[in-house]
Amino acid sequence: MIHKTIIFSLGLLTLANCNAQKETKILTNTSASQTQSTPTNKENEIIYFKEGENKFLKQYDMNVTFKDVSEDSRCPTDVQCIWAGVAVANIEVMGLSTRPVTLNLATMDNTSRNLSKSAQFNGYTISLREVTPYPNFKDGAGALKGKYQIGISIKKTEEKPTMK
Repeated sequence: MIHKTIIFSLGLLTLANCNAQKETKILTNTSASQTQSTPTNKENEIIYFKEGENKFLKQYDMNVTFKDVSEDSRCPTDVQCIWAGVAVANIEVMGLSTRPVTLNLATMDNTSRNLSKSAQFNGYTISLREVTPYPNFKDGAGALKGKYQIGISIKKTEEKPTMK
């Protein structure tokens, strides 16, 4: 009789523990999704991404993934360079009813190399605002692979009125 009571008690404790873990997991997932999709209407707000990170931006109805930095020829710190160099970030964007599109955004505009700081997507202008960390003289840009973080801004594209 005592054995049945002990087994029954252990079973109840196990079920109670499972239920407590489910509640904690649900609360954690809810708070994480609220932080990523908090609507904001600030004009020049910078949204940060780590390399490989994906976020759904509810206020823009768009999914944004920072794939990688395909080029980083910026002049390393503590070095004098003739040209400041450029970093090019590959960003994949997808609207609710669109296919994914990869945007190559650069830290500077250079029409001769087909580089642009901004691109149009689904009625919005997406601009690259910053790329960190900056390469240093000792390690160069190669050591930064996988450690990049970018900041982008998204604003509604202004429609030009048509005249009749």
